[in-house]
Amino acid sequence: MSSRTHRTGWVYTTAVSWRVVVQRFSFAFLLSLSLGLLIVGQSKPVLIETFRVRAIDGIAPVLDVLSRPMAMVDSFSGRIHAYRGLLKENARLRTENANLMKWQNAVLTLDNENKELRSLLRYKVEPSLAYISARVIADTGGVFVHSLVVTAGLLDGVREGMAAMTGDGLVGRIVEAGEWTSRVLLITDLNSRIPVMVMGSGEHAILAGNNSPRPKMLYLSQEARVKVGERVMTSGHGGVFPPHIPVGIVSSVEQGAIEVTPITALGRINQIRLIDFDLAGGAVNLMASEVKASENR
Repeated sequence: MSSRTHRTGWVYTTAVSWRVVVQRFSFAFLLSLSLGLLIVGQSKPVLIETFRVRAIDGIAPVLDVLSRPMAMVDSFSGRIHAYRGLLKENARLRTENANLMKWQNAVLTLDNENKELRSLLRYKVEPSLAYISARVIADTGGVFVHSLVVTAGLLDGVREGMAAMTGDGLVGRIVEAGEWTSRVLLITDLNSRIPVMVMGSGEHAILAGNNSPRPKMLYLSQEARVKVGERVMTSGHGGVFPPHIPVGIVSSVEQGAIEVTPITALGRINQIRLIDFDLAGGAVNLMASEVKASENR
């Protein structure tokens, strides 16, 4: 019994001594190994590179096997998140679909009611307007002329007096039509005169271009009360344009001079739409407008 206890104590003492030795010399050994690898790497880089490549090739299959469970976990987690998202999206779409069905029923009801009322009133639907889309190829704007040249002419059905518009509103009208191109007189040009009205107050006036970025309103009544920010629309007088086409917004009211900022940025027009409203006053007498402009000068 005593011999066995003595042998166990000797084994334990030996293990402790070896552990102390390893702890004392491990740092020195690792440091020496690092310095040796640095020296070999500097003297024989090809050998180190070959060893590194072979080591990576040997470890790669192991890393691949170890990474597959993590990839499966990530994929499974992603599917769970996607499934939750689909559930939420499905619930939202069901709610929207129910709301759209309500709106659809309401629209169908109103459409039928509208048809019945039109039949009772013998309402005549306005004919569809003819229009031509064109691209702006030149801006002849200067000190004395504010106009654009567009890629549509007589061969495309363009005629003098057609309205030139963008998605925002009126920008001018056709004053010259060639076979392939046409010239648009902008609302800021000195020769431009457009019958307009102020939305809200209903005041009527003439929007006169003055070769500046902001045309002025003329011939307002003495009792007119126009405020900054009010919208300016065509009035339909004179048979040039139909009523209620957006033209601009009142930007300045000072000492009786009312200036309007065009609703479209005239300096950044690339595409334009030419619309034939088939009005008697749409045609332009270019010679008369030039004579009037010379008299104003």
